[in-house]
Formats: sequence, C-alpha cells, structure tokens
Amino acid sequence: MKAPKNKTIDLSVEEGADYLARCLRVEAPAGLDEVLDRTILGDCLTVLPLLPGGFADLLIADPPYNLDKDFHGSRFARMDDAAYEAYTAQWLDAALPCLKPNGSVYVCCDWRSSAVIGRVLDARLHVRNRITWQREKGRGAKRNWKNAMEDIWFATVSEDYSFDADAVRQRRRVLAPYRDKGQPKDWQETKDGRFRDTAPSNFWDDISVPYWSMPENTAHPTQKPEKLMAKLILASCPKGGTVLDPFLGSGSSAVTAKKLGRHFVGIEQNPRYCVWCEKRLELAERNPGIQGYADGVFWERNTFALQKRAESE
Repeated sequence: MKAPKNKTIDLSVEEGADYLARCLRVEAPAGLDEVLDRTILGDCLTVLPLLPGGFADLLIADPPYNLDKDFHGSRFARMDDAAYEAYTAQWLDAALPCLKPNGSVYVCCDWRSSAVIGRVLDARLHVRNRITWQREKGRGAKRNWKNAMEDIWFATVSEDYSFDADAVRQRRRVLAPYRDKGQPKDWQETKDGRFRDTAPSNFWDDISVPYWSMPENTAHPTQKPEKLMAKLILASCPKGGTVLDPFLGSGSSAVTAKKLGRHFVGIEQNPRYCVWCEKRLELAERNPGIQGYADGVFWERNTFALQKRAESE
C-alpha cells in the first residue's frame, strides 16, 4: 500500500489496459497525421524507418546507458565500447532522416558512455556542446567518487538551427548585489531576497530528480525530470514544433512537449512504460505545470516556493 502522499505512477499492464489501448502500433509506412502526438508501442529500430521523413524539429534521445540494467522485465546488458558505439550509430542513423534540415539533437548519457556518444554524433552532426547536470541522488562508494552527474550532448543537423536562449533563463539568488546609482543592476529586490535572471550555461545544478511525492514520478528506474526536458524543448523546438523521442520510457519528453505547446512522436518498446506515459499525458490535461518552471524562467532549486510565498504576504 502506498502512503497517502505517494503519487508514484506504477500501474501494471493489466491495470492500465485502457491506456495501452490508446497506443499506436506502426507496422507499415505511416503519415505524420497518423503518428503525431501518439505513443508508439514498438522497437525504435523497427519503427523509425516507417516514420515520415523530415518532420521533427528536435530529437531527444535517452537510450539505455551502457550498464547492466533491468527495465521491468527488459534487461539491457553492458557491451564493450565498440559494440555500444555500433548500437548508438544504428539507432541514430535510423532517427536522423526524421529530422528537418535545421533540426537539433540531444542525447543523454553517463560518464562512461559519454565519450562514445560524442564520437558518434561528431561523425554525423555539428556538435555544439555537452551539458552536465547534477542528478542530486546517487549511491556513495568507499573506493570511488559518488556518481552524481550525467551528460547531455547537443548537436545540430546543420549551421542553420533554432536556439532560444531567452526562453531558458534561470532565476538565481544574488549573493553580491551590484548597484548603479543606488539602483539594482541586472537583479530585482523581493520580500524574500534578491534574484537575477541569468543566461543558460552547460552546467545545470537546479534539477530535482522526481521522487515519490511529485505527481510526475513513476517507477521507471531512469526517469528524466520534466524540468530537464523543458529546458531542451524550449531552447531548441519552436512553439508548435515537433519532438521525436525514440526511447520514450515513462514519457517525460512527450508530457513536457504537450505542456509547452509542442507536438511529439514517442516510441517505447515496454508496454508498461507506455501505460505510464499515457496516464501522465492524461494528467497533464488537468495539471499543465512543470516543477521549477514558472513566470517564463527556470527557478534555482528550492527558491520558487519561497518567492511565491513572499509575493503573497
């Protein structure tokens, strides 16, 4: 039995049969109108070649990291670097024809697989940056450093690409305020402190990994936060554009795209995860908010609630 405040989504396939029935199975070449805003049940290597060409503005991929990992009955076995590089090239080559000529790509990875991912992207695309984000959680180790960081590689199809830096500014506390003629310079004074909207960098320390009391939380072992997905989508997918995710998991990219006024096409081979995604898409109809993102900015961790409370006093 769950605690009353435990919001974790953990439906079985049987419990979520109605949600699974909403998912699409693609077995022949499909038009965009058939797949847009749909959760596709299937293996991305089989499905991607059946999707229309050049429809996606943004590819977000969170493939299995090169680790031994159980995904609720589907196990990924760690490979040597050469085999993992070949696997990465295989799914990426299948996905790239779906992108527009000015499309962008983000690929999630850990420190072990980061070098492999970077090589594969660099051989095919224009690599722009490598984001590192703080996972906040992680097991300690007696003979090594605690692993609390992950990478996201950013690349583009061409030199012509979309990037909206203003849409992903972060609101941070000001510790050493600067004044010009006695007035705040590039920061604002509030009842609860001083804040500045800063330009986005490639190090993110404001992400909270979903936990049991958050409505977005599922039992997926490697779920990405909606706040993280929101940064990628707002920066690199125009409003009304389309996000393609070939490793949809429990649906963070699709749900966030929907909340932000973008379309999505998501592919996931695990029926249980498809159920969770459809459940979250339904919940997004009633709750379009994204934890840590409000007023058009991303709030530094643990500051948004304080600010809203100060404004109400």
